[in-house]
Amino acid sequence: MNIKLAPLFATVGLALVATQVQAESLVDGSAEAGKAKAITCTACHGAEGNSANAMWPNIAGQNAPYLQAQLQAFKDGLRKDPLMSSQAMLLSDADIADLAVYFESLPAAAQSVADASSVNLGEALYRGGNTANGVPACIACHGPSGRGNPAAQYPALQGQHSVYTVKQLNDYAAETRETDGKTRIMRDIAGRLSDKEIAALSSYVQGLR
Repeated sequence: MNIKLAPLFATVGLALVATQVQAESLVDGSAEAGKAKAITCTACHGAEGNSANAMWPNIAGQNAPYLQAQLQAFKDGLRKDPLMSSQAMLLSDADIADLAVYFESLPAAAQSVADASSVNLGEALYRGGNTANGVPACIACHGPSGRGNPAAQYPALQGQHSVYTVKQLNDYAAETRETDGKTRIMRDIAGRLSDKEIAALSSYVQGLR
């Protein structure tokens, strides 16, 4: 599979200039309304959007456009999970927008790397990619500190559980997750990563701040 590098590197400028705090959300929703609707979400994602179970993602501080897109994908069946699919089916478009803006407003998790012995490999891949197997640097889309790119719906990665990230990369590699759309960016990248590289990257982004 040929990876389309041009779209990736074209986004570098946007990712590098993304502000640390969004003054206004790019999603038209109400954080106050979202808080009231988030009671069910807290069972898995924690009272403040940070999950105690490493298999379930931290969503506090995640950019609203990405959250909105993923909830819609679960609702439409484009992304499948026994728990999330059933929950998303019950949400209206307004509910999704409100929840996305609410969780975006919460402080993101701060964690240490999962495996200190793999930091050098993880950092090298994140910041420089691997030219030998055509893997571009993650920093191009997800930013120097893992804050993501809201305008492009690229997720924040900082503080995310490494166990969860490993699963997502493996799902992309196996093409059981296809939410990267026609670009196939994540499927092509993940398919080129070794198990060791996936583990190192996932550990590294868990410690990003």
